[in-house]
Amino acid sequence: MAMQIVEKSGEGLSKVYGVTVSAASLSEKLEAKIAEIRPQMQLKGFRPGKVPALHVKKLYGKSLMGDIIDAAVTEGRDQALNDNNLRAAASPDIQLSSDLEKVLAGESDLAFDLNIEVMPEFTPIDLATIKLTRPVHEPEDAEVDEQLAEIAKQNLTYEKKTGKGVKAAEGDMVVADFVGRMDGEIFEGGSMEDAEIVIGAGRFIPGFEDQLKGAKVGAVVTAGVTFPEDYQAENLRGKPAEFEFQVKEIKAPKESAIDDEFAKQLGLEDLDALKAAVKGQISQQYVQASRFKAKRALLDVLDEAHDFPCRSAWWRASSPPSGPRSSRKRARASSPKKTKASPTRNCAPSIARSPSAGCAWAWCWPKSAATAISP
Repeated sequence: MAMQIVEKSGEGLSKVYGVTVSAASLSEKLEAKIAEIRPQMQLKGFRPGKVPALHVKKLYGKSLMGDIIDAAVTEGRDQALNDNNLRAAASPDIQLSSDLEKVLAGESDLAFDLNIEVMPEFTPIDLATIKLTRPVHEPEDAEVDEQLAEIAKQNLTYEKKTGKGVKAAEGDMVVADFVGRMDGEIFEGGSMEDAEIVIGAGRFIPGFEDQLKGAKVGAVVTAGVTFPEDYQAENLRGKPAEFEFQVKEIKAPKESAIDDEFAKQLGLEDLDALKAAVKGQISQQYVQASRFKAKRALLDVLDEAHDFPCRSAWWRASSPPSGPRSSRKRARASSPKKTKASPTRNCAPSIARSPSAGCAWAWCWPKSAATAISP
């Protein structure tokens, strides 16, 4: 398709090209398209393949012209890139400057601007010269035991409290039936039978659990609460309610013994199998942290070895984390001066988590961790 491409500006990495396709060229394409589809057309009142070209244009001209315009825009973009030997860093931004309705009607030329961000030119470092230090670490028995203790804590069992004068305390499970009322009337969703309420667990609205402290089996406890302003049911938000509990049973928490039976409850054959699974999980987390540290070190080396201009749009697209270091990077990126380009660099946190909790930061590693040098 015949078109005119003119460079409007070429400052730095930003290029703008104006593309114009004449109305005559578009019309020629439209006539060719109509001639192509006419033999296959079947319309009521006309013999197959004999629909007049003017009638086809009247019915489908705008739709066909829309396809032609799309093709022209794609062709113009590709021609501008190829003719000028450009490597686009992203898909060019296309801004139509002509009246689309007039173009569709064949009354105006198609004119649009291509805003192109191009890749900078630079000489890459010889990768064979890069050496990286990658930490390696074998989980110790103490780490496995610590993780097992955490798993046991998360899998508490409860035993019935017995004896005279047994009262519910912090951490106990109270089994009770309760009925909720607002303005003296029972409200929907406010009642439950055999509810298991762990005092202090925070699974219910504020004040709901705490007012069961000191309750005895067989007692009737009345608790007044106010639903939070952000409660999921809009009709209850911020409203006071009264709950009446019939205490049926009180149970005390019991930590699970870390033994073969505990392992079987978790779906493993025995305690040795559980320890092996936990050790494997911790080891995998260290492997992930090691991979991250090596990648971070590689990016730092590449950052120091290359110096080229960088467009601020790239930084916005990469969505770097907030923080003083990343803010300085963005400030440098927006400057007309050349910058060190490392858009994927992450900002280190001020507080590091332990590797067993899924940490991926270098300074989470234990002092006992060994290091391996690899190219």
